[in-house]
Amino acid sequence: MVEKRALASRFRGNDPLDESPDHTLVGVVSIPENVGSPWRLIGKRVLMALVALCLGVLVVWTDRGGYTGGGGPNGEMTLIDCFYYATVSLSTTGYGDITPITQQARLINTLVVTPLRLVFLILLVGTTLAVLTEQSRQALKIQRWRSVVRNHTVVVGYGTKGRSAVAAMLADEIAPDDVVVVDTDPQALKAAAAHGLVTVHGSATRSDVLKLAGLTRASAVVVATNSDDTAVLVTLTARELAPHAKIVATVRESDNKHLLKQSGADSVVVSAETTGRLLGLATITPTVVGMMEDLLTPDEGFSIAERRVEESEVGGSPRHLAELVLGVVRKGQLLKVNEPEADALEAGDRLLYIRMVAG
Repeated sequence: MVEKRALASRFRGNDPLDESPDHTLVGVVSIPENVGSPWRLIGKRVLMALVALCLGVLVVWTDRGGYTGGGGPNGEMTLIDCFYYATVSLSTTGYGDITPITQQARLINTLVVTPLRLVFLILLVGTTLAVLTEQSRQALKIQRWRSVVRNHTVVVGYGTKGRSAVAAMLADEIAPDDVVVVDTDPQALKAAAAHGLVTVHGSATRSDVLKLAGLTRASAVVVATNSDDTAVLVTLTARELAPHAKIVATVRESDNKHLLKQSGADSVVVSAETTGRLLGLATITPTVVGMMEDLLTPDEGFSIAERRVEESEVGGSPRHLAELVLGVVRKGQLLKVNEPEADALEAGDRLLYIRMVAG
């Protein structure tokens, strides 16, 4: 235990990130939001600015006799003069060559043109203001998220394995808000954010990065890194921060499986062995491989599911149930359905069974 703590402490540093102010975390933590296309938003702003401009032209044209300096006979205002005056007035350029001279025209400028000028400027500068306020808005979102995130799943690594793990969770009706992705690859984080996932940029071997992902309040951790040594370090750090969280990890080589178990992983998937077995089965019984892929894909015809034993089922045999039961989980231990201990169901047991997925 002392050696584990010493090894983990090498990667903790001074834990600066999780103690940093929220505004400094913009760019490290990304909270997804549903927004439209930026070009559509800009186009909408430009269209509204043009509407305000046309309204200004209409107001000036209606009272064109109250102005002087126009290009028409005797200084009268033409339609082009009205467009010109409305443009320079709403944009606050104000050359002064055309001016209102009657009391009515000046009143209309005060009550109508001036408010239109404000609306016009807000619309034109709105995009810039949105960019300037984005950082503050993100900081508020990060602050709100850090205060409410609970019982979520932290996925370390969003490569092929990490993406597949997240896809399986989402297909199993886990909300995207309940998944936080930690990675050092900006492109991977961008892809995760596109699916509505909260992302944290940083190395998961550092405890401050994991704390920033809310690991101390997480219910599960998926370690899907690209290297076995990184997986061991992440698992070790995660177990120290979250003693009661369920940690599922993957390694390439079976020789490293015991290291992950010793580091605190509850379940370890050996990717090289699993792939090799499927390849071997494919050469002999390819239909078995197809069925295995079907079972592991929640949105296909079949899937492996888990449920709690109902009160009416206590004392009965899992073999007599309507579902095809594969095993019984009792007090955290998996009992195969053909084992004598699993023949009589107990209160609190959970069933692993094959579920038919509606097409």
